[in-house]
Amino acid sequence: MDKRMYNFMGMSLLAGALFMGNPEPVMAAHIDFSHQQGAAAETQAAQVKPKEQQWYWLASDDNYSKYYDPESVVVTRTVETAHGKVPTEIQVWTKTTYSYGGAKDTLAAYGLSEKYPDAAKLSFSTAQLVIRPQFRTVQCIAEHFYDASGEVIWSEANEAAKEREINSQNFNEDFYAATVDQAFHQSREMERVNAKNRWLTVFDSTSPDGIYTHTKVDTSTMRMQGSNLVFWQWQEVKDSAGQVMEIKFLKMAVNLPQATEKAIAGQYWTPNGGWKSLEAAIDGQYRMVSRNSEEYRYILELRNYVETHSAWVHRYGLE
Repeated sequence: MDKRMYNFMGMSLLAGALFMGNPEPVMAAHIDFSHQQGAAAETQAAQVKPKEQQWYWLASDDNYSKYYDPESVVVTRTVETAHGKVPTEIQVWTKTTYSYGGAKDTLAAYGLSEKYPDAAKLSFSTAQLVIRPQFRTVQCIAEHFYDASGEVIWSEANEAAKEREINSQNFNEDFYAATVDQAFHQSREMERVNAKNRWLTVFDSTSPDGIYTHTKVDTSTMRMQGSNLVFWQWQEVKDSAGQVMEIKFLKMAVNLPQATEKAIAGQYWTPNGGWKSLEAAIDGQYRMVSRNSEEYRYILELRNYVETHSAWVHRYGLE
């Protein structure tokens, strides 16, 4: 399922929970398809609906339970490399079941509340995803909503749907990890997503006036692109009383040999302003991290991680 409101709705809920702990996935529903292929997609849904016994459970919370069908995982594109063929595109069928609250939120986000005022009408949904592991992206190309009897109540197919990058705030994270593991005959994506040491602290600092800065990076998103280590990081700044002043959730690229960094994408939170995009403020320019600065510890931590986890950060490489 392509949940898109996590950018702000989910992140807003997340802020209060993370002042004392690690970021966890927050799930909220939204999709913005054009609704022009509904009838055809309903026919397709009846033809492609996988059998119930094929679903493998991945994760659950109060609103959603997530499953995928391992038998539906198909590698649709590969690249020949010196170490053999490497999958570059994978397709999979997934399933999401809903509590009443989860169904209510989902129907509202999809603009279907008036058509289905009783949220119990939505029992479960299936979705066909296209995954590109080298870019950590998921594209939802087909989605079908069902009632409890298994009848389709809403359907959509969109081969040109937008690709979404996977990070800790993306609803499809578990689907991505399980599918990539299945395609590559491994278990390390799911293991890293669920690992207790998934978040690596790379910088802690307290200023003379008591301002505390804490930065941690999501090792499940780390990958080398040339000399750049690319990853998502979470940074909190607290005042001397321990109150959170700001949070930044950023996609970063760090050139490890040169000790330079730049932000690629991200959001910014303050108590008064809530979550806002940093798109307008990101200039794409690298910033030097001085060897004599306190922040240089951040570079050293990242270099050490890459040195000790080389296979992980170079996974699915095409060189």
